[in-house]
Amino acid sequence: MSTFDDRERAEEAKYAHDSALQFKIMNRRNKLLGLWAADLMNLSGKDAEAYAKTVVMSDLEEPGDEDVFRKVRGDLDKAGVDRTDARIREHMAELIAVAREQVMKEVKE
Repeated sequence: MSTFDDRERAEEAKYAHDSALQFKIMNRRNKLLGLWAADLMNLSGKDAEAYAKTVVMSDLEEPGDEDVFRKVRGDLDKAGVDRTDARIREHMAELIAVAREQVMKEVKE
């Protein structure tokens, strides 16, 4: 029975690790998205960083990406930045790979 318990604990630990890693990747993607949107809205420095944090926090409203998309879409509209929904979603998808690469590099260090 000990081998089964050990295997179960190992699977639980792997699930917890994978979940934490995915959370970090999505947070990083959201920060990168926020910095991209901030640049489009001509924000820089501390203002861009502060805006990126609001994008990260917007992901806590509901599961999935729609809360983040709505936040960025609404803010770009308010700032008069012309980007299609498809382009925003495409950029969100592109940034997942960038975020994964950055987080995985940090984990290895």
